[in-house]
Amino acid sequence: MKLTRSRTNRRLAGVLGGIAEAAGISASLVRILFIILLFTTAFVPMTAIYFILAFIMPKEVQ
Repeated sequence: MKLTRSRTNRRLAGVLGGIAEAAGISASLVRILFIILLFTTAFVPMTAIYFILAFIMPKEVQ
């Protein structure tokens, strides 16, 4: 499956929902892991990665 931003499973840009769909795991689990990493890396790296992925990952085609 191609890595795309989710149109249905999204909170902000659909990046984490798209990663969850591609990996076949729960989007809630991916979001929890992202929040844990966000706090443990002092926000900057994970925030930058999220916004870079939001621009690089294509939208899901319906």
